[in-house]
Amino acid sequence: MSIPTPENLKKDIIKALKIQGYSVKRGVIQMPENATKEDYRRMNQLAVQKKLEVSGPGIKRHEDRLINYIANGSEVVPEKILPKIVLVRPGTDYELLFRYASLHWSIPVSSGYGRRLRFLVFDQYNKKLIGLFGLGDPVFALSARDNWIGWDMEAKKRNLYHIMDAYVLGAVPPYSSLLCGKLIAMLACSNEVRSAFRKKYAGSKSLIRQESRKPYLALLTTTSALGRSSIYNRIRVNGYSYWTSVGFTQGSGEFHFSNGVYEQIRAYVEEYCKPSAKNAAWGNGFRNKREVIRKCLASVGLSADLIYHGIRREIFIAPLGKDALRFLRGEVSRPCFFDWSVADLSQQFIERWLLSRAQRFPQYKDYSREEYRLWPRKQGINKPKGRNT
Repeated sequence: MSIPTPENLKKDIIKALKIQGYSVKRGVIQMPENATKEDYRRMNQLAVQKKLEVSGPGIKRHEDRLINYIANGSEVVPEKILPKIVLVRPGTDYELLFRYASLHWSIPVSSGYGRRLRFLVFDQYNKKLIGLFGLGDPVFALSARDNWIGWDMEAKKRNLYHIMDAYVLGAVPPYSSLLCGKLIAMLACSNEVRSAFRKKYAGSKSLIRQESRKPYLALLTTTSALGRSSIYNRIRVNGYSYWTSVGFTQGSGEFHFSNGVYEQIRAYVEEYCKPSAKNAAWGNGFRNKREVIRKCLASVGLSADLIYHGIRREIFIAPLGKDALRFLRGEVSRPCFFDWSVADLSQQFIERWLLSRAQRFPQYKDYSREEYRLWPRKQGINKPKGRNT
C-alpha cells in the first residue's frame, strides 16, 4: 500500500466518517439527533462489512459445514434443551465456528486483548449451537467500574488480573428468540468458567511485574453492543442479582475507523510516527489501535476528540463471589466464590424464562438455518434477516 499524504489522509478520514452518518464540526463528531439502535447499526455497518471482507476468505469455504451447527426452529425442543459449555481451542473446528458466529454480530467483534478464553454453548439434546462468549483482558481505565469496586490505584494495579471482560456474548438464532442471550450471560459466571481460568493461568506471571497471582477469576465486565441492553436485566440467581449496570462508557473507541481507512492510517503512522514510550516487556511497535489512531490524528491536523464516536455503551459487572469486591480492594484473601454450576444455572434459566417465552412466541419454530448464511449459494437466497447483538 502506498503511503498517503497528510492532506489526502485527512480528507479520507472525514469522508469515511460522513459515509457512516456522522458529521464533523470543529473537530468533534456530531451524532444524529435522537439516534436509535438502527442508527447505531448503520454506523457500524461499514466496520462490520470490512471485518467480513478481511475474515471471510478463511471462513467462507467452510460455511456449508459450519452452518449445520445452527438449528432449524423445528429442531429446538424447549423442555429438552440441555446446555453445555465447550472451551474453544486454537486450530479446531470449534474455533472456526466461533469466528463464523462472531461475523454475524451487529458490531465488529475484536479478538480480545492479552489473555483470552473463548467458549461455545451447545444444546446437548440436538447438538446445535446456542451461543458463545469470549473473555479477554479488561481495559485499565474504566471509571464506572473502578468507582463501583472502590479500589485505590495500587489495589487496581495488583488485582486487575482477577477481572476478565466479555468482549462478545450472546445467543444465535433460533435460540436468541427464546431469550437465550440471558442464558449465555448466566453461564459466563459458572463454576466451569472459573475452573477453565484457573487451569489456564495457574502459575503464570504478570507481564510487567513478573508476579505470580492466585488464579482467581473474581469479576466479569461487559458492555452492551448498541446503547442500552436488555440481555442483562433482571438476571437473578438464588435471589442474587449479579449482572449490575454501573454506568455508560464515554462513547470512545476505534470501530468508526475500521472501515477501510484504518489500513491507510496504519501505513501512514508506521512511516511517519513513533510509538509512545512504554515498558519493554510489551514489545516493540505501537501499543494498540487507539495509539495508532491518536498518532495519526495529531499528525494530519485533526482533533484527538474524533475517537469519541458518541455511542455510549452500558457497562455491566458480575462479581463471582460474595466477597469479590473486598478481595479486589485487597481487604480479604479470597473472593468466597458462588457455587453456580452450568447445570444449576441452566435449570434456573429454563424455569424463569425459557418455557414461558416459548409458549408466548412460538415463531422460533419457523426459523431456517439457511437464513444464517453469510454467502448465499444461489442468487436470490436472502442474507440473514437479522444480526446478533
